[in-house]
Amino acid sequence: MKIEDITKTKGNLNDSTKIILNILYTEKVISEQFSEVLKPYDLSSEQYNVLRILRGQKGNPANMSIIQERMVAKTSNTTRLVDKLLLKEFVTRNVCPENRRKIEVLITQKGLDTLTELEPKVKEHEKSFSKKLTPEELKQLNELLEKYRNK
Repeated sequence: MKIEDITKTKGNLNDSTKIILNILYTEKVISEQFSEVLKPYDLSSEQYNVLRILRGQKGNPANMSIIQERMVAKTSNTTRLVDKLLLKEFVTRNVCPENRRKIEVLITQKGLDTLTELEPKVKEHEKSFSKKLTPEELKQLNELLEKYRNK
């Protein structure tokens, strides 16, 4: 469906406006469907992102600044996200022995198990959006989005 039909726009939109509207609308569709995948696990997409970052640490703790710099949504309140994951027993949080001002966060086995269980569902979610595109089109779309984003 064309973005003009979705937004019920009368008249012509210029290509720059259409691109922005298409990207924003597409992000919203992807996010809403991803939220449905995560809903049974009582996770937000930001909390899921934190868990993936922590799993990527391969057993080493991460401090809040490491988590924040690797987040997709840089505006997320990392401390709040970690607090919620702590309540769900997906992470542990300890004071760094070398620097008492630094907080170290580790993913728990429960967090790892949840990611393992979620992985096929996340892959299916991703495939549902890319199935109409060829591998070449997917590569081209990635290149175009990166080019578009990097002013």
